[in-house]
This record gives sequence, structure tokens and C-alpha cells, in this order.
Amino acid sequence: MEKNRVEAFSDGVIAIIITIMVLELKAPAHAQGFADLKELFPVFLSYVLSFTYVGIYWNNHHHMFHSTRQVTGGILWANLHLLFGLSLFPFTTAWVDANHLAPTPVAVYGLVLLTAAIAYYIFQHTIIRQQGSHSLLAQAIGRDWKGRLSPVCYFAAIPLAFVSVWISNALFIFVAILWLVPDRRIERMLCERAKG
Repeated sequence: MEKNRVEAFSDGVIAIIITIMVLELKAPAHAQGFADLKELFPVFLSYVLSFTYVGIYWNNHHHMFHSTRQVTGGILWANLHLLFGLSLFPFTTAWVDANHLAPTPVAVYGLVLLTAAIAYYIFQHTIIRQQGSHSLLAQAIGRDWKGRLSPVCYFAAIPLAFVSVWISNALFIFVAILWLVPDRRIERMLCERAKG
């Protein structure tokens, strides 16, 4: 099966997710100065973090599809599973914003991050299983320490939200910074294959 349609569909879903999140940013009524925007600063930061996460998933999704030769039914379902996890970002982002970083919404935000990370792991390994252990993606991923560390941080952040939402948010930001740069391993392997 051609991978172009799956990529186009995924890009469309991710674009809609980002659009829904930005629509949750409401302009303050009767506010004319910069001081009036102070109340929106935490909401804006929450949006930036969620936007960054969706962007990270889009970047890495794009890189994975560059290393994929063909798409199977299993890859389609794994991709839908990932998109489902990402589609929950607008809801949890809005909930965190509406409740001013209350522990339960922050914990659920962490749960959604964990769900997306697990879905990404399944998606990645479904592609590797289909293409073989010597495939470009399998070689590029290697030991995948970032992929293993991220769910541990999310898992820890969920109960920590009831101790300190700031610790949970620090873990979320740490993982986002960890993944901000697209996966260079896949780019490197693609370049080596093109030369060789």
C-alpha cells in the first residue's frame, strides 16, 4: 500500500489538532493593554507546550515515514492509535488552562502524554516488525534511550501532580526539550543509504 495517503491523512489530522488548540486561546474582553494579557500568560504557556509536543510528534512521524517503504494494515492501525492519543491534547490542554494548573487536570495531561508515547512506541515497532530488524528504522533507532526515558518521566509526573504541579510540568518540559530536535539518527541513515 502507498504511504503517501497515510502521510497526507496524518498531516491533516495533526493540523486540525493544532487548530482546535489555538481556538481555545480566547482574547480577553475589554482588555487594551499588555498588563491585561498577564492573566493569559499561563494559558499561553500551556498552549506552547502542547503545540511543541504535537510538533515533535509530527516531525518524528514524518521522519519515520521517510524510512518506511510500504504500509500494512498493522501500520495503519498503529498510526490511528497514535493520532487518537494526539487528538486528546486539545481537551487536556483546555482543561489544564480552565482550572489553572490544578493537580487532577495536570495528572490527566500527563496520562495523555503517556498514552501518546506508548502509541508512538507501538507505531515505531509495528513499522520495524514489518520491515525487519535490519531495516533503516531499526538501525537508526538503536537502543532508543529517549524513547524509553520519556514514558518513565510521564509515568512519574502523573502521581507527582498531586504533590507539586510544578514538578510535573518540569518533567513535561524536560521531555519536550529532549525531543525538540528531530530524530537525526533517521536523517543520518537516509543520507548514508543515498551515498552508498
